[in-house]
Amino acid sequence: MPFVVLTHDAPTAWAHAHTGNAHFVTEGIEAAVARAQEIAGDRTVALAAGTVTGQALAAGLVDEVAVDLVPVVLGSGHRYFADVDPAAVRLGDPTTIIPSTRVTHMVFPVER
Repeated sequence: MPFVVLTHDAPTAWAHAHTGNAHFVTEGIEAAVARAQEIAGDRTVALAAGTVTGQALAAGLVDEVAVDLVPVVLGSGHRYFADVDPAAVRLGDPTTIIPSTRVTHMVFPVER
């Protein structure tokens, strides 16, 4: 499965470079998402890292946000969208809600 890594410093010698699955982008979130879309073709691009996803959300590059809610208290960590201005981004009512044992899956459209 190919993946794109947004980084400040792309590795020049990486142990898994021979697989061809890793694509390192240093030019910013717009370039990283564009590269992912190029690789994906007509398939869906998904973002997983909170800081990177927050940058993409703030840049208007995200169409929907999927949240998997699990009842676990962690005690510390980073807020998932810590760098997103709440006045600039609004999520709509969920289009999907799937309750399950110990997890609830939800999908929210990004309103523009």
